[in-house]
Amino acid sequence: MTYGRESIDLPEDRGCLRWVLGVPLGLIHVLNAVAVFAALYAGPQGEWDDQGYAGVAAMCLISMSLSALGLLITLVPAVRRTMGLWWLAPPLILGLTALIRTETL
Repeated sequence: MTYGRESIDLPEDRGCLRWVLGVPLGLIHVLNAVAVFAALYAGPQGEWDDQGYAGVAAMCLISMSLSALGLLITLVPAVRRTMGLWWLAPPLILGLTALIRTETL
C-alpha cells in the first residue's frame, strides 16, 4: 500500500507502535499500583509509629511521581493518538488515590 506522505501513523505500523509505547506505560502503571497498594495496606501500626507514617508518605510521593510521569508520557500527541485516551485513566485514578491517602494520614 502506498501513501502520499511518509508518516509514523501508518495503519500497518500501529500494532507494533502500540506495543512499543504500551509496554513502558504498562510497567509504569504496575509500579504505580504497587506503590498505592503499599501505601494503603502497609500503614502505621499506631499513633506512635513515626516510621510507618514516613513509609506511607514516601509510597504516596512515589505514586504521585509515577502518576505524573505516566500522564506526561500519555499526553504526548503521538502517544495519545496511537494509544487512545483511556490510558489517561490509570495514572489519574492511582494519583488521586495516593493524594487522598496522603491527606488522610
